[in-house]
Amino acid sequence: MKVLLEKEMHSIEVKPEALLMQWQPQQVKNISSVKAIGKRATAMLIIFTQGFRYTHNYRQLISFAGLSPRQYSSGTSIIGKSKICKKGGKPMRDVLYMCAMSAIKTNTACKALYERLRAKGKSGKLSLIAVCNKLLKQVFAVVKNNTLYQPNYCSAKPAN
Repeated sequence: MKVLLEKEMHSIEVKPEALLMQWQPQQVKNISSVKAIGKRATAMLIIFTQGFRYTHNYRQLISFAGLSPRQYSSGTSIIGKSKICKKGGKPMRDVLYMCAMSAIKTNTACKALYERLRAKGKSGKLSLIAVCNKLLKQVFAVVKNNTLYQPNYCSAKPAN
């Protein structure tokens, strides 16, 4: 019985991965190259965004995941703390949160961001949400440029 269940679980995991490799092989390869983004997160990002077909900038991707910051305000005064707008996909948010937990250990840019925010006195959850956003920015850059992730990439600054 146990062997049959393990076989079934293996086939359930392999079949969607094979279909995804047929549909978007380059995106799977590029997104998987981002440190801390695993198979499940890669699959969810590609499927939920329909292969990034309608995502034109990273802000749309962050908003789609329900991780964009939102301030509660009334008139000119700000009431309460800033929170995330949870109008996106909860399953994607859950997976990205776990990726962020891994990213603060393996992804150098995310680790630096997390440590910088914690040193400023920000809460752990707020810092992790910022890391989630950073991961989404990295994923979007990799998909948009159709390249593998480069951990020490530095964008060229315009000359003044």
